Amino acid sequence: QVQLVESGGGLVQPGGSLRLSCAASGFRFSNYAMSWYRQAPGKERELVAGITSTGGSTNYADSVKGRFTISRDNAKNTVYLQMNSLKPEDTAVYYCNSLLTKRSGYWGQGTQVTVSS
Repeated sequence: QVQLVESGGGLVQPGGSLRLSCAASGFRFSNYAMSWYRQAPGKERELVAGITSTGGSTNYADSVKGRFTISRDNAKNTVYLQMNSLKPEDTAVYYCNSLLTKRSGYWGQGTQVTVSS
């Protein structure tokens, strides 16, 4: 059974850092690119970062480029998002997904990130 479990969110002050984790199961994790998305209240879910199946290439939304880093550990079936220099506009629920599981309509519970003083 497909499962994506996001963790690591919390309340942080502007300029602070958080590291999010996403533990995947139920599919061949190492065969698929993975992405992080976020959704703020009243807004559409948006793509934040992506990483290829081997971790050899990454891409980022312009809004987070230079501040966020996506990585993965295929031996642990886990993808990470290191978030530095956080801004209030980064406040959102953060989700991970693969194209395979996203196209089937599956989303995990997400993890809340709140950036506020």
